[in-house]
Amino acid sequence: MPNTKSAIRRVRRVKKQTSVNRVRKSKYKSAVKHIESLIKKGDKKKLKEYFPKFQSILMQVAKKGIVNRKTAARKISKISKKIS
Repeated sequence: MPNTKSAIRRVRRVKKQTSVNRVRKSKYKSAVKHIESLIKKGDKKKLKEYFPKFQSILMQVAKKGIVNRKTAARKISKISKKIS
């Protein structure tokens, strides 16, 4: 248990940050799953429409530090190769 005032506030802040990060990570994972399902279906039109949004989501998550930026770039690159 936190003893000092600052430690108590820190616990509160960490709890909030954890929930926000969990939402961001979920958004990232669902975007990856969605684009992989589109690739399996072979729907080129929907892929071309969704790819910019997919890139945006991954870069947002990388910017916030939820996922390493190189990991996000690698995923975008691999998906890009599969699309074209």
